Amino acid sequence: MKNLITLILAAGLGKRMKSDLPKVIHKINGKELVKYVIAQAKETGSNEIWLIIGHKGEMVKEATKNLNVNYVVQKEQLATGHPVMQAEKAHEA
Repeated sequence: MKNLITLILAAGLGKRMKSDLPKVIHKINGKELVKYVIAQAKETGSNEIWLIIGHKGEMVKEATKNLNVNYVVQKEQLATGHPVMQAEKAHEA
């Protein structure tokens, strides 16, 4: 079986949500959005899950600390392809 790696783009500011929280930790039914995505990645058979964090990344880490995921920090929020390149560098290291 091939190694399935999931990248979750979790660095967004959440401006359109009109909140200071990172958008991925807003809750639906009492559960942070990012936890639904992580659960789906695991259910799909992902061997590795990488969260690309940025804005208030420590809050995202705190919300996901017990979920066996890896983190990549995206210091600048550039185009969508940029976080993928950041994750590729971290994975190769």
